[in-house]
Amino acid sequence: MIPTQEWLLFALAALGLVLSPGPNMIYLISRSITQGKRAGLISLLGVVVGFLGHILLVSFGLTAVFMAIPLAYELLRWLGVLYLLYLAWEAVRPGSVSPFQTRQLAHDSDGKLFRMGFLTNALNPKVAVFYLSFFPQFTHPEYGSLFLQNIQLGLTQLTISALVNTVIILSAARMANWFQARPVYVRIQKWLMASILTGLAVRMALDKGK
Repeated sequence: MIPTQEWLLFALAALGLVLSPGPNMIYLISRSITQGKRAGLISLLGVVVGFLGHILLVSFGLTAVFMAIPLAYELLRWLGVLYLLYLAWEAVRPGSVSPFQTRQLAHDSDGKLFRMGFLTNALNPKVAVFYLSFFPQFTHPEYGSLFLQNIQLGLTQLTISALVNTVIILSAARMANWFQARPVYVRIQKWLMASILTGLAVRMALDKGK
């Protein structure tokens, strides 16, 4: 299994992903404010199922790739570095969107809420790029089965995302009002996330890995 220190670093990266504004967060906050907490939680269930699909596809795929093409690790490592820096820039660039700048959504049935949550995540390239570029940085053959390591990382990311998004859904209206009344804290949140993401990018760039 993956050592605790490496696992905690990955968990920090996963937390950075879920806290950075993106389709999942913006959709869940908008849905919760427009249609209520129950609708937000049903939508989140669809998002979680979308994560499971990504996890299984990437775990099978990465295991096969690294058995056949060891140099693929370097390509994915630098892809991960560039992607982290891109997320950091997106967080602080002029005109960047706060997840609490929500939009009105029509009231939908439970089935449609689940499908929309699933599709919002399943079709989100940020999730696929995160898995493809990050998993290889924390998996090593000496830790055991690469497939099981990928599953461990995937379930870690899924758990963090589900917990954080549940808290956001349950307090979406209060959080949106609080941030709208205190725009300075939106800027602080953006720069804090950018700093964390940049730090992780530097760590990844310096890590010679396998």
